[in-house]
Amino acid sequence: MTTNTSTNSTDVTATRLEFGKWAPKAFRALIALDAAAREGIDPALVELIQIRSSHLNHCAYCLHMHTNDARKAGESEDRLHMVAVWREARHFFTEREQAALALTDAMTLVADAGVPDDVYAQAAAQFDERELAHVLALTCTINTWNRVALSTGKVAGTDER
Repeated sequence: MTTNTSTNSTDVTATRLEFGKWAPKAFRALIALDAAAREGIDPALVELIQIRSSHLNHCAYCLHMHTNDARKAGESEDRLHMVAVWREARHFFTEREQAALALTDAMTLVADAGVPDDVYAQAAAQFDERELAHVLALTCTINTWNRVALSTGKVAGTDER
């Protein structure tokens, strides 16, 4: 049962189901998958992938969280602003980052065109098999987090980690 204290979708006091409370095993499993997916991947790249998926999924909660995490990790404001338009601002990103962002786009929007062979090949050329598997897992994880945050009405700026 969901609890709605308000019908106004912009009201910060509106609440929905607390996913972690009612599906604690699933929540802990998602946290474990997230941690495992990050292993061996440059923390800056982790945040770029999470920011890009959050842009595409319109998840303000995750976008706010991951841009803040990226800043804390030393990411520049210029690059953070360019993630949304990375294809038009390629010079801000390395070839490796571009390959990861292209794969993130394809995986996040998988229903549109699948994961094209050229996008996969570009990523495979930039990452070894272990790294590529982790990029795939990380992209799956952030897409799941986005869907949980959007479905449960998480509000940007209320991260309680």
